[in-house]
Amino acid sequence: MSAIGALGRRLYRGEVNVDFVGRYKLWATLSGVLLLISILGLVIQGLNLGIEFRGGSVFSFDKPAASSIADVRDTVEAVGGHQVIVQEAGTRWRVTTQSLPEQGVTKVADAISAKYGVPDNQISKQIIGATWGGEVLNKAIIGLIVFMIAIILYLTLAFEWKMALAAVVALIHDLVITAGIYAWSGFEVTPATMLGFLTILGYSLYDAVVVFDMIKEVTAKLGTTAKMTYTEAANNALNHTLIRSLNTSLVAILPVAAILFIGTTLFGAGTLKDLSLALFVGMIVGTYSSLCVATPLLANLKEREPKYLAIAKRVHANRVAASKDAASPGKAKGKEPAAASTSGSANGSVATGKRKKR
Repeated sequence: MSAIGALGRRLYRGEVNVDFVGRYKLWATLSGVLLLISILGLVIQGLNLGIEFRGGSVFSFDKPAASSIADVRDTVEAVGGHQVIVQEAGTRWRVTTQSLPEQGVTKVADAISAKYGVPDNQISKQIIGATWGGEVLNKAIIGLIVFMIAIILYLTLAFEWKMALAAVVALIHDLVITAGIYAWSGFEVTPATMLGFLTILGYSLYDAVVVFDMIKEVTAKLGTTAKMTYTEAANNALNHTLIRSLNTSLVAILPVAAILFIGTTLFGAGTLKDLSLALFVGMIVGTYSSLCVATPLLANLKEREPKYLAIAKRVHANRVAASKDAASPGKAKGKEPAAASTSGSANGSVATGKRKKR
């Protein structure tokens, strides 16, 4: 713990300079593996769409003392219910099935009432059509498209199109990985999940804009007398915002983690589970992408510009010349003792010769 605290203090004081941009191959490999696993999950497992998207019947009633998930499921399946999912929602059971006709809904309600002694008027019954879910999905897709276009326009006007491209790539990276985790975990995708996806886009964008603003400020000073390349300047700017990004992420993730791990397990806040998982995963991936995806991609795009290519060549040439100059005095000093000894031996020989003549 003391080592972690010392590292935190060094980060806060700016004494640690992590080479994020220089290790772009490592980050590209890691992101490639995560994206591949996520895409495989979406293809093989698929998303577990909630009843709001696929349609179905929902029954909700107070949880009797002598009842369990398996018991409630058997009761509903015995009267014709299929694809039965039983969830705890606080002190109530929430049961979803495939779309049932009116008679089927009545049979399920009567079976629950007879089994657990719950009056029919205390059993909440809902029939949700897939059309409504389709409308929600279409609106979410439209919202995502509008959001992406707004991001591109804003970043292009405020910064430049290469920063906009890097930010959009990072956002797509975050969405795919978060969706892949949903696919592999089997968590239900509900309208709350879609809200979570849109929320993490805004959070990830905020983090990227903070980093890009610092990069713009630092790289604006690069000119004919620059002593560092664009990549080094971008990495320097990234390290200046590192502690801010980590603090912001930690403060945001802690309450979300409390909802996800404590609220859903101890208090049965099932309706918040879908939203909190999207936020939890998205915030972690968003912080990673702003540091290790967006900035290295931006640096690679900028280093291809003639201006920064010339700066990189000049900086490299200056460093090579400086290293040679630093090495030259050392070589000269290494030769001096030898010269001195030679001259000394020569003087000694002359002196000896004089003594012999005498």
